Amino acid sequence: MRTVGNRIVRAAIACSIASSAAVIAAQRGWTANPEVVRRTTEARPQFNFDEARVAPSSLPDLFGGKPIRTPAEWIARRAEILELFRANVYGRSPGKPDTLRFDMRDQDDRAMGGAATLKRVAIVSRRGGREHAFELILFLPNAVRGRAPVFLFLNNRSTADTDPSRTQKSPFWPAEDLVSRGYGIAAITNGELAPDDKDRFRDGVIGLFDRSEARPAADAWAALSAWGWGGSRAMDYFESDPRVDPRHVALVGHSRGGKAALWAGAQDERFALVVSNESGEGGAALSRRNFGETLARINEAFPHWFAGAYTPFGSRVDSLPLDQHMLLALIAPRALYVASADEDLWSDPRGEFLSLAASSPAYALYGARPIRPDEMPPLETPLVAGTRAYHIRRGMHDLTPYDWARYADFADRLWRK
Repeated sequence: MRTVGNRIVRAAIACSIASSAAVIAAQRGWTANPEVVRRTTEARPQFNFDEARVAPSSLPDLFGGKPIRTPAEWIARRAEILELFRANVYGRSPGKPDTLRFDMRDQDDRAMGGAATLKRVAIVSRRGGREHAFELILFLPNAVRGRAPVFLFLNNRSTADTDPSRTQKSPFWPAEDLVSRGYGIAAITNGELAPDDKDRFRDGVIGLFDRSEARPAADAWAALSAWGWGGSRAMDYFESDPRVDPRHVALVGHSRGGKAALWAGAQDERFALVVSNESGEGGAALSRRNFGETLARINEAFPHWFAGAYTPFGSRVDSLPLDQHMLLALIAPRALYVASADEDLWSDPRGEFLSLAASSPAYALYGARPIRPDEMPPLETPLVAGTRAYHIRRGMHDLTPYDWARYADFADRLWRK
């Protein structure tokens, strides 16, 4: 029976790919590799990876049906959208704790063979007699005189990937490459803020603010918000460090870290550049597109990432009063870079790009040119449109030196004119 079933699946995939021919022929730029579509569909046959089967849908109007023509008029609408995301998706993040201090755990002025200064800072929050601490790792380029721009990374993997001793050098966080280009590079580890565990995620900083054993409110903050909250506390430290240029800080996240980076960047306007690397569903990708991971699946697999109010929309996504293009629009007029990977169909590369394109009306209020839905670029050919950029690279779901180099190129263009 399994053999027959597999044959049926393979036959359906072949027909699906063939039926996509007209859609693919009409598209410009990148199109999914049919072999990758076949493999991905065989691995997850209950999900759609066929562009021809993406049902037409209408996105919620970014301006809420209002005649918004100026940045001043956008401010009130922006506040409404923030409230929609707090109430329905990510929950309500608190502000600063009662007291916040920065303890220097270690400083090495001759790190990276003398190229950088390493600072390991404990960011300690105190509230109601309780404390929570997490570590910020920061390398600053010694070749830069005065304040240096910094890339802050929300690390969704292990601390080994951001090893401050540089005994282990991971391509996931190529610190030496950024330092050689004159940028500081920093990292915090998400798990130190909230364990990525549905049963333990409240054990970190969430517990500092809410020790109640009662069932959380539907709009209570969860892991993604906690990780992003840590990014804002790192920004508090940057404002206190005379060697950091707090006007030029880029916030970078990959996968679930990319979701957190987008939400943190939407709320905290001190970040000059926000980078979403393959953040997918619940991040940059449009939720209404039935392609790759779905809203229902992500809440089933990772219920601790989002507010409880988000879960019911899995069965009625079209009733969601927002979509992710509205999240991206909240970053306007600041810089935004969205990136995808060719073999990462689970994250819906086209949905990520279309979301970026649909954020255009907000950026247009500040004089930026729109990104058209048919402008998705070919592989490894970045599209730069003023303060927004996009690329799709070869390979799988990952954060690579190629991605980092493009983000640094974009920062060069914006900050080193």
